[in-house]
Amino acid sequence: MKKELLELFGEDRLVRVDQIIEQYKESKGSLLIVLEKSHDICGYMPLPLQRYIAQRMNVTPSQVQGVVTFYSYFSTVPKGRSVVKVCTGTACYMKGAGQILKNTREYLGIKEGEVTPDGEYSVEEVLCPGVCGLAPLVIIGEQAFGLVDPEKPEDIFKQYKENCNDRPGSDKN
Repeated sequence: MKKELLELFGEDRLVRVDQIIEQYKESKGSLLIVLEKSHDICGYMPLPLQRYIAQRMNVTPSQVQGVVTFYSYFSTVPKGRSVVKVCTGTACYMKGAGQILKNTREYLGIKEGEVTPDGEYSVEEVLCPGVCGLAPLVIIGEQAFGLVDPEKPEDIFKQYKENCNDRPGSDKN
């Protein structure tokens, strides 16, 4: 099990996970914090990591999986550094969210659940974030893009990159 985790995350991350487990494993009710911190370190919670934490925390794998699947905070698959969230709520769906989802994945060259080869982007559906007046809506990282043209996903990526380049500390400045 540890060999598989070393291949997935490397020694540095696994050592950090072990340190978190050691810090909290004797504290009653600490499973959630161990999982949160481990998720932050590793970026996601695949089954081998869940089993490893369960074993080290002296809890059952089903207890760990129950927490991981209950909270939307946790991901069991890798995500890109910039997560592209396409709203599929009613207003966005009626204005082309399905086409945006399809075209965005095609533009990035990935399928559902995949990450771009450079690790930069992954795409996921989200339910209504509450700004229906901007439908259809796409969120990349922390930036929201409203009134998106379903046929031109490249426009939002161009705008996203421009916005990132305009920030202090970027290569452009």
